[in-house]
Parts: sequence; C-alpha cells; structure tokens
Amino acid sequence: MKPFSNRITLVKNSRGIYDIDTSKGCSHGIAHNPKGCYGDCYAANYSYRYGYDFSKTVLRHFENEKHEQQIIEQINKIDMPFVRIGVSGDPSENWDHTLNVCSKIAKCNIVLYPTYMKEIVIITKHWNNLTESHLSRLSNLCINTSISALDEPLLLNNRLAQYNRLKGYCKSVLRIVSCDFNLQNETGKRLNDIQERLFENEYIIDTVLRVSSKNNLVLDGIINTKKVNFMDSKCLASLYNKNTHLGNCFECPEMCGLNI
Repeated sequence: MKPFSNRITLVKNSRGIYDIDTSKGCSHGIAHNPKGCYGDCYAANYSYRYGYDFSKTVLRHFENEKHEQQIIEQINKIDMPFVRIGVSGDPSENWDHTLNVCSKIAKCNIVLYPTYMKEIVIITKHWNNLTESHLSRLSNLCINTSISALDEPLLLNNRLAQYNRLKGYCKSVLRIVSCDFNLQNETGKRLNDIQERLFENEYIIDTVLRVSSKNNLVLDGIINTKKVNFMDSKCLASLYNKNTHLGNCFECPEMCGLNI
C-alpha cells in the first residue's frame, strides 16, 4: 500500500462538491475497525481499491506561496458556495493544522477576493476534541459533527457533547448517519431508540448509510436495506428517511448545514 501525497489539493467529487482535505487517511477510524466506521467506510474502501493506505494519516500542506495562491484562485472559481474539509480524512487528527489551513483560505479570500468569499464546512467525528484555545478561531466555520446510533456509547456521547459545546462559537450541525433499523431485532430496536433521540436535536442533517451485502449489520439482521438510486447508479443502502437527498450536492437544500 502506498501513502497519500502530502500536497494539498482541491478536488471536485462525483456529487459536485469541492473538497480540500487537510489530511488523508484515518488512523483513528481504522484503529477502531479495520474496515472503517460501521464496517463499510466509503473513503476507506475507495482508498484501498486504488492502493492507498487509509490506516495512516498524512497531513496535507501547501508547497509554497505560489501553490497556496493557486488553490485560492481555484476556490474562487468554483460553482458552489463552499468548500468542504473532512471527506477522506478527519480534520480532528490535527486541529492546529486544520485551522491553520482554514485561516489561510479565509484570509486570502477576504483580502484579495472579498466578493467571492466561500464558506468552509468541516466534517469531523471529534477523535480529538478542540481545545479551549481553538474555540476563538471557529467563528467563520460550519462544523458538521458526524454521529450515528451505531457509534460506541463513549464516542457517541463525546460527539454529542462537542456538537453542543460548539454552538456558542460557530455554526454547529449534527450530521446523523442514519439507518432503517430492524425493529424486530433486539439490537435494531435498541439502536433505533437511540437514533430517535438524536433526531430530537436542533440543526440536524440526515445522511444515508451505504453498505455492502456482506456487512455484519446486514448479515445479523440489525438494519434493513434496499437498492436505491444514488446519483447515476444504484447502491445498497439502509434508508431511514425516503426524503434524504441522494443526488447532486448543488441540488441539496441543506448544503451541509449552511442553509439550516
């Protein structure tokens, strides 16, 4: 397996979103489950398919001022109102580095291109919590706390606590990875009760769990699955809410929580 490049890039994915990950790989997630979160991490599966070692986190940097300016110019030209950090790596692996990158993007936009300034959305599971000194640097960010009833209790409680903690410092959104739990299954019923409580929070968005037919959650009958249309193809998913957006990101009414 080859390591990820440490050169930061702006990438448009198949759903039309622009990602500028400050790290690639997820050492914390793979340490908890060799297959990634919930036994079916899409980013891990994609990385391994192309020969990258997702178990090792690689921080991504600007090579020099010229490279930094090139990225800023690319951001100003994108056809979306925001860029996203935390797709193929969790920003919480190194908050200092992540916030330094955010500061460079925001500073250049304000000084050089005030009319084209883009929002920054961070998606994180809070493997490492933000320190008190970090909190004053969050005012222009939208932080999505990724959470699921499938999370281990200690992790779930911490993520919920961080989501509430951040409300006073930035736009804090609870990004729920939801499932259609099998209520005839004892574990499924218990997890569904937890999920219902998660949806009682304010400022939430719902994301669907895509799985393989060999996932233990499927084999053990804990979740219900079906083939759904996802972009231009079909995939197996556990769809809790039939109205969850599964198409292009530019058509999404929530915009990763920015429009909530």
